[in-house]
Amino acid sequence: MANVKPIRTEKEYEAALARIDELMDAELGSPEGDELDVLVDLVELYESKHEPMG
Repeated sequence: MANVKPIRTEKEYEAALARIDELMDAELGSPEGDELDVLVDLVELYESKHEPMG
């Protein structure tokens, strides 16, 4: 798995979205699939803090 860390800035958020796009075809249970799962969770957390739904 790549070096996954918290998303704190808009730039890191956009980089995470780009990486998620690269990993969309990853197999479940593979290192890439695990990275995808973690990144999705981090993006959702970032969005909940910075882009609250109305």
